[in-house]
Amino acid sequence: MKLATLCYIKTESHTLMLHRIKKEKDMHKNKWNGLGGKFEAGETPEECVIREVKEESGLEINKPQLKGFLTFPAFDGLDDWYVFVFTASKFKGSLIDDPEEGHLEWIENGKLMALNLWEGDKFFFKWMDENRLFSAKFIYDKGKLVRHDVVFYLSP
Repeated sequence: MKLATLCYIKTESHTLMLHRIKKEKDMHKNKWNGLGGKFEAGETPEECVIREVKEESGLEINKPQLKGFLTFPAFDGLDDWYVFVFTASKFKGSLIDDPEEGHLEWIENGKLMALNLWEGDKFFFKWMDENRLFSAKFIYDKGKLVRHDVVFYLSP
């Protein structure tokens, strides 16, 4: 199982998104995503998301908020992925000019659903605004969403 983080940096009106257009062999090619990536040895989810956001955007996030967990069985055709989902509204720094993964852009919140997103993202985007944690499983087959299940927990 691969462990990873995903972070959506938000302002009152916009969300920072990454358009994955640079790597040829990228399972997310041409999709819009939040920022994040795989854990390094010994990292907590918070340490991982802070590091990944800094590496991918140049921004330093403060107090990322855990929103939920995503399970993707054999998402890349091989491994199960378990992803800790965060949002962050406190950050400093400037966006890097040419991120390795793709193109960074602040998208108006009302226009997020019109982006080329993974089908499952459209479900959990709305859950991130609710005052509860979620644990969801999204099953894809050849890039198409087949099924999803979710359990909600009240936030402390």
